[in-house]
Amino acid sequence: MEYKGITREWDTLKKDTLTRKQAAAQFIKEGKIVDAGDTVALLEAVIRPFDKVNIEGNNQKQADFLAKSLCQVDVKKVHDLHMVQSVLTLPEHLDVFEKGIAKKLDMSFSGPQAGRIADFLKEGKLELGAIHTYLELYGRYFVDLTPRVALVAATMADKDGNLFTGFSTEDTPAIVEATKFRQGIVVAQVNKIVEKLPRVDIPADWVDYVIESPKPFYIEPLFTRDPALITDSQVLRGMMAITGIYREYQVESVNHGIGFDTAAIELLLPTYGEKLGLRGKICKNFILNPHPSLIPAIECGWVESVHCFGGELGMEEYVAARSDIFFVGPDGSMRSNRAFSQTAGHYAIDMFIGGTLQIDPYGNSSTATASRVAGFGGAPNMGCDPKGRRHSSEAWLKVGNEYGMKEEMWGPVRRGKRLVVQLQETFREKLAPGFVEKLDAFDLAKNAHLPIEPVMIYGDDLTHIVTEEGIAYLHKCRNMEERSAAIRGVAGFTEVGLKADPHETKKLRELGIIKTPADLDINVARANRDMLAAKNVHDLVVWSKGLYNPPAKFRNW
Repeated sequence: MEYKGITREWDTLKKDTLTRKQAAAQFIKEGKIVDAGDTVALLEAVIRPFDKVNIEGNNQKQADFLAKSLCQVDVKKVHDLHMVQSVLTLPEHLDVFEKGIAKKLDMSFSGPQAGRIADFLKEGKLELGAIHTYLELYGRYFVDLTPRVALVAATMADKDGNLFTGFSTEDTPAIVEATKFRQGIVVAQVNKIVEKLPRVDIPADWVDYVIESPKPFYIEPLFTRDPALITDSQVLRGMMAITGIYREYQVESVNHGIGFDTAAIELLLPTYGEKLGLRGKICKNFILNPHPSLIPAIECGWVESVHCFGGELGMEEYVAARSDIFFVGPDGSMRSNRAFSQTAGHYAIDMFIGGTLQIDPYGNSSTATASRVAGFGGAPNMGCDPKGRRHSSEAWLKVGNEYGMKEEMWGPVRRGKRLVVQLQETFREKLAPGFVEKLDAFDLAKNAHLPIEPVMIYGDDLTHIVTEEGIAYLHKCRNMEERSAAIRGVAGFTEVGLKADPHETKKLRELGIIKTPADLDINVARANRDMLAAKNVHDLVVWSKGLYNPPAKFRNW
């Protein structure tokens, strides 16, 4: 049988890239090096209207010089770009939309630009594709959101274009590989061009242009929490979590969110955790940026391994000196990788524990509100029950055995379930309620014309909620009515909590679905900052034997 295929060219992307590179050839000084002063002209040569473009914006490492340069291009030459980037941190990340250089956005996390994104959506300055998880967006780089041009950041490069990304590798490998192997163009800003690199993180074949930026790229100490700011309420929730969840389920592998609640837990391990005799039984393996608040637990022998999404300012020397714990290369520098850590966080850990802004009566939670489109980062990947997991652990199996609807949902098979825990104050900053009848995400979806509400963690994935009132063991609930009652029972004096029936709450306590501090044998009067292994940043420096070098804004002693 004879088959007739379509008649077409099969290398149009390659030819288009060649045309763009020919236009940019005049700006190459030596090898792949371009002068910083020619950056705007270079971008005008290699970027076309309607391109998908990635500006490396990580949680920390920012391609800030390239972001500023993109804002300076001639809008007649470069316009209507589709930005595909995980994090929007810098004002320039949104300035491109205000100027008409960019039109559409697919992202994961916005942080300080959350309010401005919300405003742009209302004003029609920005079209939102979706708010992704990190891993989801990386996946789409290799499917239908492949960058045509990637603007990335590295610590150093050599003249051939090899890159050393250093302590904060983060997204760079995922961005560059997706772009380059679909015939795209990679432009890298670096802090310094050197003769020889400590190690090669990105090979020169994957890089088209290297620019030594006028000043080092911006990096934010996003994961540092000053112990001095941890409240007694956070200590109480931390003690409840350690007693009622970590100990009860023998949680060995875990991801902690970046807030003060999880910092409190880290600082309670050498004190309260030690008193409970839990060292060697819980919190052995972490998927975590190098949190300074983890230092005391590491020094006391709690931690066996930490793989990092990215780095953290000031932790470089400490990490290098603790190569048994962190993933450190032969060069003595840590190698982080957000894509690998997200994968590990999705499949390889027993528990995700973190915070949120709003929880509804069904257990759905979101950090996307009417006034702030903060995004989710990696929380949905780690804060879900990964259906593809096939290896067991004590924690995973125990939650599965306790699952209240396992017979009707699973039949006779043995199956485990991920622990997904939300630490939530009943009232947050400025008395904003942590529990609401309806998530702001619904109004946001309507205003932004999104097909689905931007929910961070879905209620059916959530297994535990910890508030100052107690712990709700949601996975034990036998139906939605019982589940909603458990949420109401720990929601305090919010509009959700005020609907709690005291008799119903008492029954749930008897069933072990709700546990109060008293049920956990926790003396609330003793739940205070005195329990912390470090009371301030200086204590962390002392614990590190002087290896931790806090950024200037945390040197408050």
